[in-house]
Amino acid sequence: MAWNRRGAVRAAAAVTLGLTGLAGLTGCSDDSGPSSVASKAASAVASIGAQATGAIASATAEAGRRLDDVKNGVDAKDAVQLGAPATDSAGRSTVEVTADNTDGSAKSFAVQVEFKDEGGNLLDTVVVTVSDVPSHKSATATARSNRRLSGGVKATVGTALRY
Repeated sequence: MAWNRRGAVRAAAAVTLGLTGLAGLTGCSDDSGPSSVASKAASAVASIGAQATGAIASATAEAGRRLDDVKNGVDAKDAVQLGAPATDSAGRSTVEVTADNTDGSAKSFAVQVEFKDEGGNLLDTVVVTVSDVPSHKSATATARSNRRLSGGVKATVGTALRY
């Protein structure tokens, strides 16, 4: 089941409000009462939100490491275009990346693709390599999210290096 942090927070709020309401009706205060259950539910949902945040932080760190490994890279953000995001058979978001090599020799491109929700919040980030693009030609590769993303997903170029 795909989810995102905002959806998890909304679910937590609904569960917490519902269970807190039950606690108010019953007046229970022991560890097995509704208020305790509500507290545990809120903690569980907060944990899910933290896992989502952790997944984004991990993906961002990995993208940074991959870009740091590029030797003698030059900014090529203006030479990269993204297609429309889609969903593959595994439920992960994909987008076609096209790199245009205007250099006089074959070059490769490392492109950081950021998958965002409709509000512009980062959902995931990946680095895709478009290898050995001939001089004055274009080539494509497909960027694929690390996990399933839900809702309207947009893709943007974070960083693009030609090397």
